[in-house]
Amino acid sequence: MSTSALRLEPVTAVNFDAVCAIQVRPDQAHLVSPVVKSLAEAYVHPDAAWPRAVVDGDEVVGFVMAFLDIAWDPERDPADIRSGIWRLNVSAAHQARGYGRFAVRAVTAELRRRGAERAYVTWERGPGTPEPFYLGLGFRLTGEVSGGQTVGVLDLPPAASA
Repeated sequence: MSTSALRLEPVTAVNFDAVCAIQVRPDQAHLVSPVVKSLAEAYVHPDAAWPRAVVDGDEVVGFVMAFLDIAWDPERDPADIRSGIWRLNVSAAHQARGYGRFAVRAVTAELRRRGAERAYVTWERGPGTPEPFYLGLGFRLTGEVSGGQTVGVLDLPPAASA
């Protein structure tokens, strides 16, 4: 992984096939939806979805999609507006190289730039859960469950002024 060449890019006609070809390991497939489903969700929720290819040099190595300013549980509290990580898929061939960590940090930096004070994420529990990954990045359990998934939150302190 070359950190100077590592970046998030919008999903475009040029990288679409490479993004859709991303597949996690077979033992992880039950934990995260395929990229094509995420892109369909982004299409039907264009104001809430922020899909990005994770690119290293010229190679697409992953996919991340943020959710932006959604009413979390509008029936319970319509004023509870949240942003966070909706989906993270790192290609099986590129896992354990820091790409997922980079993607989460890049999304949280974007959320902070947009004024968010916290970033949320949900995950499946059970074998192969990404829980240790998210907790290791500083997310903490909220005690909530959303759609059967565990909810984590990361505080986003304001960027230090120069």
